[in-house]
Amino acid sequence: MSGAERLGISAVIPAYNEAESLPELVRELGSALGALGRSWEILIVDDGSRDGTDRVIADLAAADRRVRGVSLRQNFGKSAALATAFRLVRGEWVLTLDGDLQDDPAELPKLVEALEHGLDLVSGWKQARKDPITKTVPSRLFNSVTSWVAGLRLHDFNCGYKLYRREVTESLEIYGELHRFVPALAHWRGFRVGEVPVRHRARRFGRS
Repeated sequence: MSGAERLGISAVIPAYNEAESLPELVRELGSALGALGRSWEILIVDDGSRDGTDRVIADLAAADRRVRGVSLRQNFGKSAALATAFRLVRGEWVLTLDGDLQDDPAELPKLVEALEHGLDLVSGWKQARKDPITKTVPSRLFNSVTSWVAGLRLHDFNCGYKLYRREVTESLEIYGELHRFVPALAHWRGFRVGEVPVRHRARRFGRS
């Protein structure tokens, strides 16, 4: 397949020290993508990992031509990883999810249904979040303030589990910590933004 050909959906995984999680995540995600009946790819961005994540990505790509990987020279952060992926994806729709297995690929049909019903960007809402209170309390405050400032009522702006129409990813310039505000940035550009509740799983390997 040439790089110029469009696919149905590109799944993007920013990964930092996720060597243990990625094989299972790619297996689950491939199954969920295959069930959609669209052509697909998985693009993993290694954000300067030091645990052999790059080798795991190479093995996964060798086993399935629909899996691709790119490695950044050092740990630039999630915004840089997403910006890199958004330049490289070939899908008409772009899915993002974290590499730690906390985002459940089985929830993908919920995001797809929301896009099919007219949204341009649908964000997951970790309604029952499996994280310590040191993360959940600041997150609630962040979401409350951001909702007020953005003029967009969402429960979970910073959830990594999102599905975009390609024109949204092409219009966004993400750097620094702007990945936390993607729904607000898209809303301000006139895109239709919403959210759906998604299952959130406890971290199985490593640490956040």
